[in-house]
Amino acid sequence: MANLNIDSEKDRTYDAIVIGSGISGGWSAKELTERGLKTLVLERGRDVQHVKDYPTTNMYPWEFEHRGEMPYKVQQENPIVSRCYAFHEDAAHFFLKDKEHPYVQEKPFDWIRGYQVGGKSLLWARQTQRWSDFDFEGPARDGFAVDWPIRYADLKPWYDYVERFAGISGDRDGLPELPDGEFLPGYPLNVVEKYFKQQVESKYPQRKVISARCAHISKPQPIHIQQGRTQCQNRTLCQRGCPFGGYFSSNASTLPWAAKTGNMTLRPDSVVHSILYDDKKGRAIGVKVIDRNTKEEMDFYAKLIFVNAAAINTNLILLNSRSDRFPDGLGNDSGTLGKYVAFHNYSARIYGEYEGLLDFKTEGRNPAGGGYIPRFRNLHKQETDYLRGYAAGFGAYRSAKSDRSGLGEDLKSSLLNPELGNWTVGSHMMGETIPKASNYVALDEQQKDQWGIPLLKISIDYDENDAKMKKDYLDTLEEMFVEAGFSNVRRDDRWQPPGLDIHEMGGARMGKDPKTSVLNGWNQLHAVPNVFVTDGASMTSTSTQNPSLTYMAFSARSVDYAVEQMKKGNI
Repeated sequence: MANLNIDSEKDRTYDAIVIGSGISGGWSAKELTERGLKTLVLERGRDVQHVKDYPTTNMYPWEFEHRGEMPYKVQQENPIVSRCYAFHEDAAHFFLKDKEHPYVQEKPFDWIRGYQVGGKSLLWARQTQRWSDFDFEGPARDGFAVDWPIRYADLKPWYDYVERFAGISGDRDGLPELPDGEFLPGYPLNVVEKYFKQQVESKYPQRKVISARCAHISKPQPIHIQQGRTQCQNRTLCQRGCPFGGYFSSNASTLPWAAKTGNMTLRPDSVVHSILYDDKKGRAIGVKVIDRNTKEEMDFYAKLIFVNAAAINTNLILLNSRSDRFPDGLGNDSGTLGKYVAFHNYSARIYGEYEGLLDFKTEGRNPAGGGYIPRFRNLHKQETDYLRGYAAGFGAYRSAKSDRSGLGEDLKSSLLNPELGNWTVGSHMMGETIPKASNYVALDEQQKDQWGIPLLKISIDYDENDAKMKKDYLDTLEEMFVEAGFSNVRRDDRWQPPGLDIHEMGGARMGKDPKTSVLNGWNQLHAVPNVFVTDGASMTSTSTQNPSLTYMAFSARSVDYAVEQMKKGNI
């Protein structure tokens, strides 16, 4: 990766600039550099190199000072990020701490961030499902948001393309609501997960339980070996960074691939202030950057700009990119920039026990996490008093328990000879939320961060639709658990602020009409044709599927289009 010389404007000029190095930014960089474009990748956080900068990846539990748990003092100092499932002693260095980059919560919102090369691709849960036309047609059919300017057919070849390179494991289930992909062998369900699948599908024919699809290499193909990656070792220590490259991350896959072309310059510690716009040219001409450490301000120039800073930061950058032409943010002719932000509702869970199949137990680890229940509500017709629907995870495990009530030799013996208990079963909800103008992010005009950038105000909340959907999930899954013969069924209707799902989407949504959207069907700003947004900010609606695979496909598709337009002189 080249060193940057900032002595002259020429040395600060590239064919393309990518803002952000996470899942979508890594893909944008890979595609641009492979097509011969000299590309600058800007990352606001520190450098993290594959393998070299994974300090905890091979540590044993007893090598951690607190056996993996975060000290109470750290939790008290970081009440937001401490709620994240992966914020433990082995991965805390990949998370942004609460005080380091404040934001304004007009309504409670847990903004989970990872500022380093690779971003949250080092930390994601690696679940990968394609969207279908049930998702892309949803807003138009159900009368919310605006119509997507694309359909599944537009994205299918790009799903194929990114899946083959990234390495996605799964089964071919033949479900129109969850299209099959270019899969490596899937990870099998365990015996109780298979039992639940049989019970559900026999009693509820329209509902399915499948093996979760995940970005893990179950059987390496030549393209993965060429990347220097190998088979997933099923360690399930992924949040530490994987030295095998067994799961997909920018650090293990797309960024090294881009670097091998010789066309990528990676510049970490580069806080993007704004995108520079030339009123006379009617184009963006570059990016204003502030060095994270020295606070030095500098401009970089390019004909093509891809914004992949992650959904909320992408909104922040676009809103802060103000000019005479765009006083309210770059490309914001519609007045919708920063609005219609949505997320996934993860605020409900359900648990139970199963007293059968006690001659089996689990052995080893499943990186896919178990089963997945695709959305079945309101697919073919409106059947509930709320819009859209939910997907759900499902898992079963059996653990050993020890009687700790004794003393002396009795206690020692029981601790050394644990006994297997019943199976524990559990499910979590992933509900689609409806984008609306009242869910927004905006600049705080009074408060600025240490780089002189306005703090972001976040005003995002649940609504009545979410409450009705959550109740239906709990009622429905409880019924399914009881019908399957599970006992001690417990509902967990927890309150958690939006954001902890880490699936925030929207704010710079795609659409057909420039009057009601920011981007067109190619993730291109309607009003600024050389700027593309291919991360979560571009999403018109959220569906129930995990979104990262779609960001990958958007990035590859948009680069292909952008380069062709450059060749034609349209950009």
